[in-house]
Amino acid sequence: MGIGDDCALLAARPGEELAVTTDLSLEGRHFRLDWHPAEAVGHRTLARGLSDLAAMGARPLAAFLSLGLPPELTCAKRGQTPWMEGFYNGLLALAEAHATPLAGGDLAQAPLALADIVLVGAVASGKALRRSGARVGDQLYVTGRLGGAALGLQLLAESQGKARRQTHPELESALGPHLYPQPRLEQGQMLARKGLATAAMDLSDGLSLDLPRLCAESGVAAEVEAEQVPCFPGATLEQALHGGEDYELLFTASPTARLPRSIAGVPLTRIGQIVARRKGRPEVTLLHKGRRSPFLAGGWEHFSA
Repeated sequence: MGIGDDCALLAARPGEELAVTTDLSLEGRHFRLDWHPAEAVGHRTLARGLSDLAAMGARPLAAFLSLGLPPELTCAKRGQTPWMEGFYNGLLALAEAHATPLAGGDLAQAPLALADIVLVGAVASGKALRRSGARVGDQLYVTGRLGGAALGLQLLAESQGKARRQTHPELESALGPHLYPQPRLEQGQMLARKGLATAAMDLSDGLSLDLPRLCAESGVAAEVEAEQVPCFPGATLEQALHGGEDYELLFTASPTARLPRSIAGVPLTRIGQIVARRKGRPEVTLLHKGRRSPFLAGGWEHFSA
């Protein structure tokens, strides 16, 4: 039971554990009112949390949203749809696509737009994908293609947000991964259900920043083969390696695992391998054009210099 009482009541199936995540989206940091359509902001708000569930191999049970808005975003202007309505349209469309009911939340007046989303999911007991399961010899994979979100953001910045209002098919395709990222729920659930992945996480801050986090939790090191990294059409290798908000899955698998080429139409690509940690050697090494170099973090990190 969801909205209507003081609390929502959730029930997981027997033999399941709950997975809970939260994400905060702030105007001026995660989106701009003059660049991002309200529908895209709503979609992205939910997609961030759904991607976390996907990384654990969990199925969504419910979403909870606390939304703070300036009064002008709740009112229609010149016959246009209120910004708040567009936001909910985008969020609820993605929620419906993934059978994720909005079970509660809060709405308050605020000096700037902000949205805090809480997602509750369920995964079979003991089957959740975690960052700590990678072992030496495992192969490193990603779903989909990387760099698309960074490319879309670059296009918006270069056009000062005007690009989103153009209807050219190629431009809409280039902006899609940034404005409307697709959480890889089906892929994560299959990897967990069939025991194909030894460790996993979602790529929210960029491969160069997220991979070291997985390595740290597993106590291993990694080598990335730059030529194998799948780039979104039009994106540079730099964007694929360091651009955030792709919300693809990064995972490891045993070298003997029989992985399909794709899951539900989304390709799986091997990009490297897990190796042992050694004193004096970088935690993550980039192999590019026959050269080995430290794979230095270049993604986004709050409060960093």
